[in-house]
Amino acid sequence: MSQLIERAQYLLSAHNARQLPEDGGYEVAFAGRSNAGKSSALNALTRQNSLARVSKTPGRTQQLVYFQVQPERYLVDLPGYGYAKVPQDLQAHWQAFIDKYFRTREALKGLVVVMDIRHPLKDYDKQMLGYAVERGLPAHALLTKGDKLGRGQQMQSLQKVRKELSGLWADSVTVQVYSSESRQGVDELRGIVGGWLGLGTEAPQAG
Repeated sequence: MSQLIERAQYLLSAHNARQLPEDGGYEVAFAGRSNAGKSSALNALTRQNSLARVSKTPGRTQQLVYFQVQPERYLVDLPGYGYAKVPQDLQAHWQAFIDKYFRTREALKGLVVVMDIRHPLKDYDKQMLGYAVERGLPAHALLTKGDKLGRGQQMQSLQKVRKELSGLWADSVTVQVYSSESRQGVDELRGIVGGWLGLGTEAPQAG
């Protein structure tokens, strides 16, 4: 499964629904606040340094970016939300586009919400997780930049997030600590995403 995910290649960028691939197969979407480490997480997951563009400028991802792992198996990088300095009408367009994507896209099999372990579960993070839970899709909270904290602090943050998520949605959302720098948690995430993509192995249970 690891080698399959490492074959991911850029396929297309979609600014509206007409540009999306045919609604079939398996897609796993990645969402996150601007500069939460989403691009770095995707690069570490696929063992590619520049698959997803890493930028110091918040809000650079301005389309749904598709990476093909196999035919009809895709990783989907959603627009970074939060600090994007774009006109209000364009923000409204993205919101409507993503809302429709989450509510109607049959190929969507799971959602990973990327959040900085030092600043988790902001309102937008909860909104994105809520999209998945409402549709009955599996969702996974990825606490990135774990290398910025010691092991004890990591566990404290993990338990706090797990408790809050459980209070919101029972056990519908899993959570883990992740670091693109130290590669902490990469294999765990790869197993979960690979399972959702139907790559031949059931997804392991995250905490």
